[in-house]
Amino acid sequence: MDWPPLPDYGCIPRWPQNGQGFIHPDDVPIATRCFPSERVFRRDRFDGVYYHYSYGSVRFRLRPSMWLKVDSDGIDVGDQVETVGAALERELFVAEVWGMYFVQRKGCILYRLRRGENHVPRLYTAKNLRLLKDKRKVREGDTIHPAPKWSGAGDFLEDIDLE
Repeated sequence: MDWPPLPDYGCIPRWPQNGQGFIHPDDVPIATRCFPSERVFRRDRFDGVYYHYSYGSVRFRLRPSMWLKVDSDGIDVGDQVETVGAALERELFVAEVWGMYFVQRKGCILYRLRRGENHVPRLYTAKNLRLLKDKRKVREGDTIHPAPKWSGAGDFLEDIDLE
């Protein structure tokens, strides 16, 4: 059987019909609190019997079962993000992702953020966030600075009007 490339993301919006036998016996108390829900879990690996799932620091194992696969935005629970402003409508700040939810009617993941110990009340889409761990490209500044005019050592005083 071909197994999907991992890690991948998805949610378990409905409880499987056949009880809880698909959950690893040691993980039943954890897994039963996590789903069914719209939370987006990451499947990290497959050990031959169980898939290993994570949601931030929460970990559990499930036998192969039905789930709704979701395309990843490259943002995960625990990541540091910066909000992206839209004109003057949104406050810009840095926060930690503490929740990921797939909203079927919108067809995308919505992210819940936390600033320190305070939870941010609104949800954000990936287009409203910039992942801070990705330092491969520094964004260009949006402030235009005039280029200084230097003609040589000491000449800069000639450009200053002292009167």
